[in-house]
Amino acid sequence: MTAAHLVDRIRWQLRAAAEPERAAGMQRYMKSAMPYLGVRMPAVRAVVRDLTKAEPPALQVIHDAAATLWREAGHREERYAATALTGLPAARAELSLLPLHTEMIVTGAWWDHVDGVSGRIGDTLAVHPTAVRPLVISWTTDADLWLRRTSIICQLGAKGSTDLELLSSAIDANLDDREFFIRKAIGWALRQYARTDPDWVWRFVTDRAERISPLSRREALKHL
Repeated sequence: MTAAHLVDRIRWQLRAAAEPERAAGMQRYMKSAMPYLGVRMPAVRAVVRDLTKAEPPALQVIHDAAATLWREAGHREERYAATALTGLPAARAELSLLPLHTEMIVTGAWWDHVDGVSGRIGDTLAVHPTAVRPLVISWTTDADLWLRRTSIICQLGAKGSTDLELLSSAIDANLDDREFFIRKAIGWALRQYARTDPDWVWRFVTDRAERISPLSRREALKHL
C-alpha cells in the first residue's frame, strides 16, 4: 500500500464514520478553528487500525501518510488519524519520526494534539535515551509552551523506568510558570508517578512547597 492510497482510504473511512450532528459541538468544545467531521476518537483509531491490520504499512509509508494527513488536514480528525498512524508497531519509538512528532507538537499547539504525541516521545526516549534525552532537556526551557508541556508529561507511562532526574528538571524549570497547561501537566506527571513511588512524590512536592502552584500540588497529591 502506498502512502497516497492509505491517505485516501483513511479520509474516505473517516467521512463514512462521521456523525455530522456532533461536529459543531466537538469543534466548540475543543475551541478549534479547524472544523470536525463528527468522528469520535475511538472510531478514528479503529479506522486506522482496521485499514492497516491486513497489510501493515512500512515505516516510510506511515511517515509519509501521517505527514500528509497532518499538513493537508481539512478536519481535525485527519490530524488525530495522523497521530494514530505514528503509534503503529512499525513506527513505535522510531528516531526518524522525531522531526514529525516535533512538528505535530508545535503546529498542533493544543492539548489534544500535544498529549497524543507526547507518548510517542516517551516511547522513543525509553528506547533511545542517548539521542532523545538532550532534546527533551532542551524542551524544558523552550519558548514554546507545548514543547515544555511535552517535556513534563512524556514519561507518563514509564512507571518504574521513569528518568527521575529528567522529570525533576522538567518540572523545576517550569514551577514558576503561571500557564494553566503547564501547571496541570506538572500535577498530572507527579500524580501518575505517585502510582509507582508515592513517597518520592510526597517529598518532591513538600520540598517545593513554596514554589509549586496550588493546582499542581492538588493534582499531584490527589490519590495520596
